[in-house]
Amino acid sequence: MSAKPVRPGTIVWTDLTVEKAPAIAEFYEAVVGWKPEALDMGEYDDFNMVLPSTGKTVAGICHARGQNVKLPPQWLMYIVVENLDASMAECWAKGGRVIVGPKDIGPGERFCVVRDPAGAVAALIQQASPG
Repeated sequence: MSAKPVRPGTIVWTDLTVEKAPAIAEFYEAVVGWKPEALDMGEYDDFNMVLPSTGKTVAGICHARGQNVKLPPQWLMYIVVENLDASMAECWAKGGRVIVGPKDIGPGERFCVVRDPAGAVAALIQQASPG
């Protein structure tokens, strides 16, 4: 995710959660040129996908295991919100659903995955307060 807090509404990360993460990482390496870098998750590796020309990590490819088991197999964008609890309440009030979470992901950071009334999903992330 992002190293420092950014404005609400900003997309800060994109990842894909799938059953066979190594094969899908290899697919994107061949198709778009990203280089997979293993990210130790304990009993298995997920992957940071790196743009070779800059060395910048541009996306993640994760196994559908552990906390990711309920995530749909599609590219998922993470959108910064100011208050995750308030955003989840508005999601429900406007006809959406919270399908994963909320979950803590670091000091002062939490996320959830929502499904909008049209069926599309996105992750909402509340970042740690600066200072």
